[in-house]
Amino acid sequence: MTPRTVHIAAYDTLADWECGHAVGHLRSGSYFRPSQDAYGVVTVAAGTGRPVTTMGGQRIAPDLALDALRPEDSALLILPGAQLWDSGEELVPFAAKAREFLTAGVPVAAICGATAGLAREGLLDDRPHTSGAAPYLAVQPRYRGGGHYREAAAVRDGGLITAGPTEPVAFAREIFAELDVMEPSVLDAWYRLFAHSDATAFPLLMTAEAARSEAGAGAGTV
Repeated sequence: MTPRTVHIAAYDTLADWECGHAVGHLRSGSYFRPSQDAYGVVTVAAGTGRPVTTMGGQRIAPDLALDALRPEDSALLILPGAQLWDSGEELVPFAAKAREFLTAGVPVAAICGATAGLAREGLLDDRPHTSGAAPYLAVQPRYRGGGHYREAAAVRDGGLITAGPTEPVAFAREIFAELDVMEPSVLDAWYRLFAHSDATAFPLLMTAEAARSEAGAGAGTV
């Protein structure tokens, strides 16, 4: 049985805005297929489990230590961006955990600076991917994946999702697609509403929520 838990890495200087859309909807189940339950979201940190402080000053008390995280217990690992990805080796264990997940066939979603961490780990050398900009990855040590770089809001390939820091909505869209939680037409409407403020998408989302509610799976809000 596929786990109904998504794990999100938590570390100091985490970029607050990059995973909010994905995490919020995964926890609420908003606009999911009627047959799909919401996901539990578990925060994962390295070290002693002390609270971490995000770039926006929010304090997160992690739920789980990184070394206790097993791919078989997870539906997806999310790696947010953080200043620490560019300032030393502190987050290397998270990139190594991403390798463990991908080897086990469990998806990984990385955004912003986390893509650089994956590049240094060699995880982008053979997969289509994106980031904030191609030159940002080009200077990363041990990165050999320039030929697979794509100029796109977000890229999903072989269980790996990558995105740049200005694309949290596209990042969430690819996460929802990877987990197959929304009907394709609903996912398209969700993206049009949240990425482009397309009001014509709203009625379709409300219809999806009504169907979910009638099926007894619960409802979420915009």
